[in-house]
Amino acid sequence: MIAAKREMTGDMFSARYILGLVIPLLVEQILNLSIGMADTMMIASCGEEAVGGASLVNSLAMLVFFLFQAFATGGAVIASQYLGRRDIANASRSAKQLVYITVICSSLFMFLGLALNRTLIVTIFGSLEEPVLFSATSYAFFIFISFPFMALTNSCNALFRSMGKSRITMIISLVSNILNVIGNAILIYIFKLGAAGAGIATMLSRIVSAIILLAVLSRKDLTIHIERLFAFEWDSGMIKKILAVGIPTGFENGIFHIGKISVQSLIASFGTASIAANAAMDSITSFANIPASVIGLASITIIGQCCGAGRFDQARRYARRLLSSAYLSVLVWGGILYLLSGRLLEFYSLSAETNAIAIRCIHMVIIQIILFWPASFVLPQFLRAAGDVKFTMVVAIFSMWTFRVVFAHILGRYLAMGLYGVLWAMCLDWYFRIVLFVLRWKGGRWTTMHVI
Repeated sequence: MIAAKREMTGDMFSARYILGLVIPLLVEQILNLSIGMADTMMIASCGEEAVGGASLVNSLAMLVFFLFQAFATGGAVIASQYLGRRDIANASRSAKQLVYITVICSSLFMFLGLALNRTLIVTIFGSLEEPVLFSATSYAFFIFISFPFMALTNSCNALFRSMGKSRITMIISLVSNILNVIGNAILIYIFKLGAAGAGIATMLSRIVSAIILLAVLSRKDLTIHIERLFAFEWDSGMIKKILAVGIPTGFENGIFHIGKISVQSLIASFGTASIAANAAMDSITSFANIPASVIGLASITIIGQCCGAGRFDQARRYARRLLSSAYLSVLVWGGILYLLSGRLLEFYSLSAETNAIAIRCIHMVIIQIILFWPASFVLPQFLRAAGDVKFTMVVAIFSMWTFRVVFAHILGRYLAMGLYGVLWAMCLDWYFRIVLFVLRWKGGRWTTMHVI
């Protein structure tokens, strides 16, 4: 067990342990993002309308994804802090309750999406060209069905990370991605199903992932495991603890991504070229922050266990190491992507106009990621792991709507900077977040938070 591998008088985690957590997680995140990239590239063979429709749906689906990632974060924080206290029974109890609330809530979102498919897309994104709308609705149908399985996968992955078992999630992610790519190839290229084919492949890969992860998590030899999954046990006290972290984080993520969807709707008004350029830019630049994002995920386990054990000195020490590693990793990885961005865009079969917009935006965003992304998004993960979730929620929501949404309209529409102006508004959001999160961490208020 994890608790047996550390001494309270020294470092709680060895460098080998941290690398064993981070490296499989890095591979897993690259594989997860490749689902979206594979969809975009393969759908591109059906035309820019199909790419645009799928990208709009993905931006909507990401809202739900991050809502349930918040539940997963809540479960991971609670489980990690119990592990820090060496309370294995409660850590396992929290896992079972996390699975229950994940299934219930994600199923509600699935039924809502299926009932309001076309109406939802038109209401959010406004008047779209008919080919774009057709691709969006056909793709969305299968993505909505996949919601419960996507949410379950998130929650199970978070629990495995709490145990330091990221190798398990990496292997299952590899299986899922292989299934997704094969499904794309068959349904798009052979059966000519276009965006719908990509949606079916993604849905099936998520179903397989969720089933395997739940089966593995039921093994009694794991530190955290679920006993008698189908023997319903409702622990309202434990659920309140999970939701005490999950609800503020979910509210933050939900409002944050509603803002992103609002911005996406603005981008849609710029025309098909901007929609497709943004989709290509998004899938490529998403890879630039993977190393830092992985370190942020790993910090939930590391900082969470340090705080659960009351070792705030250790939390500060690991925070410095993790943030430094995040900056170094994005410098190397982001630099490689910057140099290869032109080549990568060739896979998207974009028009000359769309390609020119995309390459300019990719270069700008990657530079900003290297300079500012870790402090803006990894540092608040340290605060969440300590239970300081309300502060991160307020800062993220205020910054998102004040800078990213309002300034997107000012720069993108009124100053006629288009997609490029929208991206500069996003960067203003990052700058503001950094200032407040750094001050909060240095102030030490997070050491007074209690979640278990």
